[in-house]
Amino acid sequence: MSAKRAVRSSILVLALGSLVALSACVSTPPPAPEQMSRTQVETAPADLQLLCANAVAKASGVDSAKILPVSSSKIDSKTYQVELDAGGKKTSCLVDTDGAVKSVEPA
Repeated sequence: MSAKRAVRSSILVLALGSLVALSACVSTPPPAPEQMSRTQVETAPADLQLLCANAVAKASGVDSAKILPVSSSKIDSKTYQVELDAGGKKTSCLVDTDGAVKSVEPA
């Protein structure tokens, strides 16, 4: 095999290898939001979170200014669960869409 032919063969092998490597780098579009692993969670409206904070303040004797909603989620069509930090103590509150606090318990 001549040196010229060997160089051409090497160039061809490198070119094909580069194409294979580039094809592995092609990105795919991200999945649709509803197909992502994180699901959509409906949080409690601010007024219901505030009702829970006030209920926790009354139940625990902690100043309401020191009670912070940490998270919330919809339990069913009429009920939300609100997790609160009451001066370092975790508390859970259930409240309905009419604004009635159903329960306040340590979390």
